[in-house]
Amino acid sequence: MGNDLTKLLLDKGYEVSHLSRKPGTDPKVKTYLWDIHQGQIDEKCIDGVDTIVHLAGAGIADKRWTDRRKKELVESRTQSIELIYGLLRDKPHHIESVISAAATGYYNDREDELLTEESAPSNDFLANCCIEWEQAVDKGEELGLRILKFRTGVVLTAKGGALPKMAQPIKLGLGSPLGNGKQWVPWIHQQDVIDLYFYGIENISLKGIYNMVAPDPVTNKQLTLAIAKQLHKPLWLPNVPAFVLKLLLGEMSTIVLGSAKVSAQKIENAGFQFKYPTIAEALADIY
Repeated sequence: MGNDLTKLLLDKGYEVSHLSRKPGTDPKVKTYLWDIHQGQIDEKCIDGVDTIVHLAGAGIADKRWTDRRKKELVESRTQSIELIYGLLRDKPHHIESVISAAATGYYNDREDELLTEESAPSNDFLANCCIEWEQAVDKGEELGLRILKFRTGVVLTAKGGALPKMAQPIKLGLGSPLGNGKQWVPWIHQQDVIDLYFYGIENISLKGIYNMVAPDPVTNKQLTLAIAKQLHKPLWLPNVPAFVLKLLLGEMSTIVLGSAKVSAQKIENAGFQFKYPTIAEALADIY
């Protein structure tokens, strides 16, 4: 995600700097070191910068949710932005905007309710993680910054994430919907994600919260069928029972069993046009 956004920005004539735990390899990008756990950050990272895009955070589905992992998931998001804000308080700068990732997990598991940016949050770990994350980002308003947060759904790309994991059993002829298959999946093509961040950088009137999802929500069953159709593979197995997923994944099963029918109307009203508004168009491009 970050690399693709960097490439787009460089192509558009922007200067780009990265914060990283290790030295960078791209001569076109200045890389500054930070260590979130140690509270260390190279203070030169904000020199000449006017916009921060905050994408830091441990992968939600990378590991089982132990208490230790939950703590890491929250702190990797909150402490990283707090470290940046601490630097902005201590050093003169010209930063005007912070554009941050957020997540549709904020609304987690709401059945068929159409969810807008005004909808109340859910009350499970995923939602509470998102709430703490957004509250940490919002502290930038005290510094007079424009704060823009994108609640991102399931990003579809062949490079990683959820789609290859869903497609693999389908390719082997072993695919099937998960649970009852009726749960809504708030998805978006990765190119639209990149374009939305760029749209947020260029349009300084955008602030607050926007859902980063395609305008064509689908259920888990519809998504599974669409992938199978695109790959020309049959679906013949019964649905994977919810209790099996709960045994395998524990509390993390809410990621695949939770239902979130999320609206894209607000960002469309703001003038953004999706390159891949339907699941058929998105999968046709990816495959």
